[in-house]
Amino acid sequence: MTTKKCNLCGRHCNVVRSERTGYCHIDTGMYVSAICLHHGEEPVISGERGICNVFFDHCNLQCVFCQNYQISNNESPLHNDLMSLDDCCDRIKSLLDSGCRMLGFVSPTPYLDHIYNIVNRLHQHNYDPTIVYNTNAYDTVQSIKSLKGIVDIYLPDYKYGSYKLAGRLSKAENYPDVALEAIKEMYHQKGHKLIIGSDGLATSGIIVRHLVLPSYIENSKSALFNIAFEVSNKVHISLMSQYTPMYHADKYPELTRKVSTEEYNEVVDYMLELGLVNGWTQEPESADFYVPDFCNTPSKIFG
Repeated sequence: MTTKKCNLCGRHCNVVRSERTGYCHIDTGMYVSAICLHHGEEPVISGERGICNVFFDHCNLQCVFCQNYQISNNESPLHNDLMSLDDCCDRIKSLLDSGCRMLGFVSPTPYLDHIYNIVNRLHQHNYDPTIVYNTNAYDTVQSIKSLKGIVDIYLPDYKYGSYKLAGRLSKAENYPDVALEAIKEMYHQKGHKLIIGSDGLATSGIIVRHLVLPSYIENSKSALFNIAFEVSNKVHISLMSQYTPMYHADKYPELTRKVSTEEYNEVVDYMLELGLVNGWTQEPESADFYVPDFCNTPSKIFG
């Protein structure tokens, strides 16, 4: 039984999870909601065959507008999703055998020990997928350092440049600083160059995602400013317009609508002014295509 205290994220719960749980309400088990092919990531991640995504239960952030709230809210039941290492790897291997060569871990921060074990077991069985760490970036620098040599592609969000908004919508006022330091470490490991293979898929690098929220254009500008001047304006940015009111968004009047084209375009223009020209933007109608339903079978979670 482990006696290691958990300080994997910006919450710094400092609890021994075999004895009691911290903010994420996760003990030492591996809780997986779904393992499925996903075609909705950036083109260099999904490609034509999709990425095998492992969706972990619960989350260390708890955003009021979370699209994955069915599995990420920390009040959701865990016991039915407890999975063994063997079962998890068998499901992953079956999807890799279908021709997919990318493996993503979604909401991974509380599960680092399990991720090490999964990757090692796959290597023992002669599977060597490109490993994608799909995180909200509320990771400690030490957590990211421990992933050096394991993760091929870092896919962090950078949600907030505003401390006040981070506290209001995710109960994490220190998010802008914690996430920025984590992204700096990712950048230190990978640099700005996104390495693309002959098949058009990324093999190494970092892509920073930012979701534009309605009514909060200045937050987006602050976030992009931080990335450009604290990390690099050469890093690849995925600027997302796909916000859809979900979960507790109905309790926040300004979040009960989608992002307007004018709002999104204003952020795009500012991003280009900062010299952030590498990466992707989205069409406004993207909000209609990326809403998951984890009550469906794995093959139908994303429609």
